[in-house]
Amino acid sequence: MKKYCFGIDIGGTSVKCGLFDVKGEVLDKWEIKTRTENNGIYIIPDVAGAINNKILEKQLEREDIAGVGIGVPGPVNEAGDILCAVNLHWGYVNLVEQMEKLIGLPVKAGNDANVAALGEMWKGGGAGYHNVVMVTLGTGVGGGIIINGQIVTGSHGAGGEIGHVHVEDSMEEACNCGNKGCLEQVASATGIVRLANARLAADAEPSVLRDGEVSAKTVFDAVKAEDKVAMEIAESFGKYLGSALSVIAGVVDPEVFVIGGGVSKAGDILLDYIRKYYNTYAFSACKDAVFALAELGNDAGIFGAAKMIL
Repeated sequence: MKKYCFGIDIGGTSVKCGLFDVKGEVLDKWEIKTRTENNGIYIIPDVAGAINNKILEKQLEREDIAGVGIGVPGPVNEAGDILCAVNLHWGYVNLVEQMEKLIGLPVKAGNDANVAALGEMWKGGGAGYHNVVMVTLGTGVGGGIIINGQIVTGSHGAGGEIGHVHVEDSMEEACNCGNKGCLEQVASATGIVRLANARLAADAEPSVLRDGEVSAKTVFDAVKAEDKVAMEIAESFGKYLGSALSVIAGVVDPEVFVIGGGVSKAGDILLDYIRKYYNTYAFSACKDAVFALAELGNDAGIFGAAKMIL
C-alpha cells in the first residue's frame, strides 16, 4: 500500500516542491532555485536531489512512495517529453526518462497550466466537478482543460493553450508566440494595460487612471469605485475573454470555468464581466457553466502534480 507522493512545479525562477500523503494532505512544502544557466542542464539533477534529500530527511521507504508528478512551463507529450520550455532554456528534453533514472521512482509530467487545472479540480475552485476549464490570467494567459477527470494533452502537448486563440484582427503588435491578435494580448495583466492605454488615449474623459500607474489592479480598483473609463476597459476585457470561453465551451462543454492568476485577485467583479459576455455568446446547452475563482494560488501546481500520480 502506497503512502506518499511528490508534486513538483518547475517555474522559471523557482521549483515548488510538495510531499503529500495519498489522501492529498500536504506533509511538507519547500522551494529550490531554478538554475536555468547552460540551457537548464542543472534543473533535472537539482529536482532529483531535492526529492532524494527529502526522502532521506523524512526517512521514507521508496516502496511506500507512489511516484513523482511534475508540471513544467511548456508542451509535454504523453510520453513525458518536453518539446520546448523557453523559460527554462530547454529545447527537447526527455524529462520522465531522465528523472526516473535519478530517483528510482515512477514519474509523470504535464504542462504546468494543465497540471494546475487538475489541482484546482481536485482540491480548489473546481472541487466536485470532473469537466473543468482553468484560465490563468497573469503576465500571459494560460489554460488547462480537464475532461472526465483527465488532462487534455493533445497530440503535441498543446491542449489548453487558450491564451493563443485568435480574437483580434486589427492587432499590429506580435504576441510572444509570434502570432498577432491572441487572447493573451488583451486578457492578461499586460493585455488589460494595453486596453487601458488605448482607451485613455482615445479622448480626455476624466478617470482616476490618469493619476498614476496603470495596471490590471488599478483598473479593477477603479472599476470597484465605479470609474466610467475603467468600467469601459473592463467591458472590453470581458467581451474578449467571455466570447473566447464561449467558443471553448462549444468544443469541450465544461461544468465550471476556474479563473486564476494574479488578475483573479480582483475577485467576483472580474467574473461578472466575463460571465456577461460568455452568456451572450455561449451555445444554449453550455450557458449554465459555473464561473469560480481559483483557490489554491501558487500551490495549484504541486497539488495537480501529486494528483497525476494518485
